Amino acid sequence: MAKEVAQSGAVDTHKTFTGPDQPMWIGGEQVESTTGQWRDVLNPAQRGQVITRVPAAGTEDVDRAVAAAKAAFPAWKATHFTERSRALALIADELEARADDFARLTALDTGNALRTQARPEVTTLVALFRYFAGVAGEVKGVTLPAGDNQLQYTRREPLGVVACILPWNSPLMIAGFKVPAALAAGNTVVLKAADDAPLTILLLAAVCNQFLPKGVLNALTGRGSLIGSALADHPDVDKVSFTGSTEVGRTVAKQAGERLAHMSLELGGKNPSIVFPDGVDDQIVDGLLFASRFTRQGQSCTAGSRLFLHEDIYDEVLGKLVDRLGSLVVGNPLDEASDMGAVINQKQFDAIDEYLVEGRESGDMTVALGGTAPSVGPLTEGYYHLPTVFAGGRNEFRLAREEIFGPVLVAIPWKTLDDVVRMANDSHYGLAAFVWSHDLDNALNTAHRLEAGWVQVNQGGGQVVGQSYGGYKQSGIGREVSLEGMLEGFTQIKQVNVKLRA
Repeated sequence: MAKEVAQSGAVDTHKTFTGPDQPMWIGGEQVESTTGQWRDVLNPAQRGQVITRVPAAGTEDVDRAVAAAKAAFPAWKATHFTERSRALALIADELEARADDFARLTALDTGNALRTQARPEVTTLVALFRYFAGVAGEVKGVTLPAGDNQLQYTRREPLGVVACILPWNSPLMIAGFKVPAALAAGNTVVLKAADDAPLTILLLAAVCNQFLPKGVLNALTGRGSLIGSALADHPDVDKVSFTGSTEVGRTVAKQAGERLAHMSLELGGKNPSIVFPDGVDDQIVDGLLFASRFTRQGQSCTAGSRLFLHEDIYDEVLGKLVDRLGSLVVGNPLDEASDMGAVINQKQFDAIDEYLVEGRESGDMTVALGGTAPSVGPLTEGYYHLPTVFAGGRNEFRLAREEIFGPVLVAIPWKTLDDVVRMANDSHYGLAAFVWSHDLDNALNTAHRLEAGWVQVNQGGGQVVGQSYGGYKQSGIGREVSLEGMLEGFTQIKQVNVKLRA
């Protein structure tokens, strides 16, 4: 039987962040939409509660933002890297000074718990701006071997206008993956905030525009199907950097590909977490909890949501993990006691619930924890789901193949290494993977056989600043968070050959 999950006390979020309508940023100015229309921003923790309104941008607003970025590009490209570095460092300082504002707004905007998710996300954002400020001078070419009367060298040059299309699950952190790298390399940016979580991005744009020339960074709000599509199609957008679902990523890739624009895509994942029988301890159980991303309500493309446990330790590890998950406090995101917050909206809440119904009705799986949404108490007032673990699953089950994007884990037993590697790789995704073993040879050999762009051994942490991040297969194209990602993703190489007089 599933354990009861604690509920945190109520917090009056209405008193925490309310205010007038929040405009967009175009050309260094706060602006409304040319449509004259606004969109309500709803609180995930309180069904139906309107936090504020943001503009419902139209295609004319996309044209305005792209034109502003294009006009600002020549001067920003020509700006010495030390000045670009200084601007990014000043932004990092201001973000750090306002970290609590950003964290609390993140909790309200996304439903992510303040203590476990919102604050770490802001910390990562600050670190990313500092990192790319530090490597701005590495955007450089090389000289090549040549004859006595030849000078041959390369230049790395920015692409131009970059459209960054963001998701709602961790908008600030993912903006940090894209924006400082693009700016450090000399590009200008049009940010498209997520429909359901735009507020932190508007605040980020406000901070950035304190230190950047007008038009270097612009931010739009509105329906992704309209303005995201318009950005992907726009002839003056030189690159599209998209993070979101694989389904939408295919559409973005088709649009950008039609005009041969540069693109990078960070898409979905259904990531394996493989536990070997050579030593089970509390550290591994804590790592599995972190890797499951339940403290982000499972709304993470890197969540280790397929748990492969060797049959010799299956019951032991599953029991320990269920105990740990059952102790998580699910409650208001702004409550310091909460380990888990709310999922983003009604649509996502219902989608998760459909998977839970299928799991409960399956004759082959049992509910080890959770399995239903809260039906009584304060959690029914928001979009809350409890941690859920289905035991006895098989890799071919729909719950083990599709990205649920909720706090749902499927535990699958395995016998042989070849068998578990085959199951782990039997997915059209290939973003992340986790391997748990005290036998380092075994762990590394397994890591090398897994078809994933990011593999962690005996840990389940988040992305590390400076290390390349991206996926295999249908989990994406390109890399982020690193110097390599900046050079490959936001610059192009020009070869220059010079004949010298003898």
